[in-house]
Amino acid sequence: MSSEAELERFGLMVGDLSRLWRGKLDQRLKPLGLSQAKWMVIMHLDRSGGGLVQRELAARVGIEDPSLARLLDRMAAGGWIERRESPEDRRCKTVHLTRKARTAARRIKDVIDALRRELLADLSSDDLAHCARVFEAITRRAETI
Repeated sequence: MSSEAELERFGLMVGDLSRLWRGKLDQRLKPLGLSQAKWMVIMHLDRSGGGLVQRELAARVGIEDPSLARLLDRMAAGGWIERRESPEDRRCKTVHLTRKARTAARRIKDVIDALRRELLADLSSDDLAHCARVFEAITRRAETI
């Protein structure tokens, strides 16, 4: 069993790594005119394979609905996304990427892939597989408590 100090250190390290990784991506994507909030929305919409309702997108990005609404207003005005009537619920709109954003998503993926290769270069595939299993176990537990 791990000590309290080790458990605390682990939790802080996970948070610090996440913040640092996103910060490095943010630095590399700024020249493309993409803030962290924008590129995260683009990537979540791209991964979804179609439109998402705003509530689901907010949950995936990790921000509150009102903050996302303002961001989406700016992104729509900038030609990054469009809102459409939901085929399942007329009270909702789904958010979709424009051609401009789909093109940006390919560039974002290239930047993400390059950074991932740099950060993980010295780790063995066994180390990465073990780490992935640990993170998956923690994620499953977090989703059930």
